[in-house]
Amino acid sequence: MALAFASLRRKTSTVFYTARIRYYSLSANPKPFEQPTSDARFLRYSSSEPKFVDHSPFLRFPATQITTLPNGIRVATQPYTSHTHVASVGVWIDAGSRFEEPGTNGTAHFLEHMIFKGTRRRTVQSLEEEIENMGARLNAYTSREQTTFFADVQSKDVPAALDVLADILQYSWFPEHALKRERGVILREMEEVQGQMEEVIFDHLHLAAFRDHPLGNTILGPEENIRSISRVDLEQYISTHYTGPRMVVSAAGAVNHDEIVDTVSRKFTRFSTDLTTADQLVDANPAIFTGTEVRVENEQMPLVHLAIAFEGASWVDPNSIPLMVIQSLLGSWNKNIGVGNCSGSDLARRISTNSLADSMMAFNTNYRDTGLFGIYSTAMPDQLRDLSHVIMEELRRLASEVSETEVTRARNQLKSALLLHIDGSTAVAENNGRQMLTYGRIMPFIELFARIDAVDAATIKETAKHFIVNKDIAIAAVGPLQNLPDHSWFRSQTSA
Repeated sequence: MALAFASLRRKTSTVFYTARIRYYSLSANPKPFEQPTSDARFLRYSSSEPKFVDHSPFLRFPATQITTLPNGIRVATQPYTSHTHVASVGVWIDAGSRFEEPGTNGTAHFLEHMIFKGTRRRTVQSLEEEIENMGARLNAYTSREQTTFFADVQSKDVPAALDVLADILQYSWFPEHALKRERGVILREMEEVQGQMEEVIFDHLHLAAFRDHPLGNTILGPEENIRSISRVDLEQYISTHYTGPRMVVSAAGAVNHDEIVDTVSRKFTRFSTDLTTADQLVDANPAIFTGTEVRVENEQMPLVHLAIAFEGASWVDPNSIPLMVIQSLLGSWNKNIGVGNCSGSDLARRISTNSLADSMMAFNTNYRDTGLFGIYSTAMPDQLRDLSHVIMEELRRLASEVSETEVTRARNQLKSALLLHIDGSTAVAENNGRQMLTYGRIMPFIELFARIDAVDAATIKETAKHFIVNKDIAIAAVGPLQNLPDHSWFRSQTSA
C-alpha cells in the first residue's frame, strides 16, 4: 500500500497489547558488490545516526465518535475545525471482489460503475448536475475486500451528500441500455490497465500467491464475465453483501456527529440486517498461500517488471506491525530521483551503487486472513540475475544481521509517512472507515506509534525468521525473462 495499510472484528483482542511488548504472534553473489559509505557532505549539519523521535505532540487528534444504529450500520465521525469548512463523508462496505460467487468475478467493480447510472429519484444527468451545483466531488473504488463510495463537500452540503449516497446505494436501477454502455466503458478500462505495468504485475502476483482462490482473481474480472454480468447478478450481490452490519458511514472535517447520525438513521433504512459477517465468509473459504509463479515472456519490452512476495500478516495479526517496519526498512528507490547512494536502506544503496535496477519498492498488503509482502522492481534484462541475488540476500539478512540503527531509522520513516498520509478530511474519513471494517475500532495514533516503537532489532529478526526463512515464495514477472532465475532457485535462497 508504497505503504499498504493499502483493505476486523475477529479476535480483535489479539492486537490490544501494551506498548513495550515484542510482536510475536534471503545467494552468493556472482561478483563482489561495492559497499558505499556515508557522504560527509550530507553530514555537515546532521548526524548519520538516527535518534528516537517523540511524535506524541502531533498525535492528539480530535476524538472520534462512534454510534451503532439498530440496523447495524456504524457511524464514525471525527470533527475538527476547518477554515475552509470542508467535509468528507462516505460509506465503507465490507464487500469486494473476494466475495463474488464463482463465475461472477468482476461483479463488485461492475456494480461500482452502475451505482452512478441513475436511481428512481435521480436520472444520470440530474445526479451529475446536483453534485456539480454543490461544487462537490463524488467518487468510489473497489478493492479485493472493500467497496467505498464517498463525497467531498462544503459542510452545509453534508446532508445533501448523505441523501445522494443513500439514494444510489438503495434505489439504483440497472436498465439494459446502461448495462450495455457500461460494459464498453469497463472493457476500455481493462485495456488501459494492461498498459499500467504495476497494476498488471500485482494482479499476476495475487494469482501466483492465491491460485484457485477468489483472492487471486483480478478486481475487474475477465472479459467474458464483463460481457455476461446481468442485472440479476448485481442485485444479488447488493442483497447479499450490502448489509447494515457490514457498513460504516465515516465523516471527517466540518461535521456534526449527532446531525449525521440523525440523517443516516432516516435515510439508510432499506439495507438488510443479515448478521453474516465478512469474517464468517472468509472462515468458510480461507485463502491459502500457494507460492507459485506467473511469468509472461515479452521480448519487446525494454524493462523487466519483477515482484517477489512471501505470505504476510492479516490486519489483526500483531506481526503486521513489525512487517510495516520491515517494509520501511527495505525502502524504495527510483533512479530518476537519485539519492540511492545516501539511502538508509542497504537494499536501495546496493541496487543504486551497482546500477542493478531502474526502481525498487518494498510493499506490504494486509487482508482479513493473510497478506503479501515483498519487493517490486523494474530492471534491464541483463541485470536480472545479479538483482535477484541482492534482493534475496537482503531479505535473508533481516533474520540475522539487522542493527538497532537501521530499525530506529525505519520506525521514524514509517511514523512520518503515516502522518503525511492522514492529511485532509478525505484521508481521515478513509482511514477511520477502513479501520472500523478491519479492526472493529479506530486505533489512536498514539497507540499505533507505541506499537511501532516497541519493534526493535530482535523483533525484526524474529519476524523475518517466521515469514521469510524456509518459506514458500510467489513470483510474478513480465518482460524478457531469459536471465531470471527459476522459481526453485528463489525458494532455495530462503534457507537459513
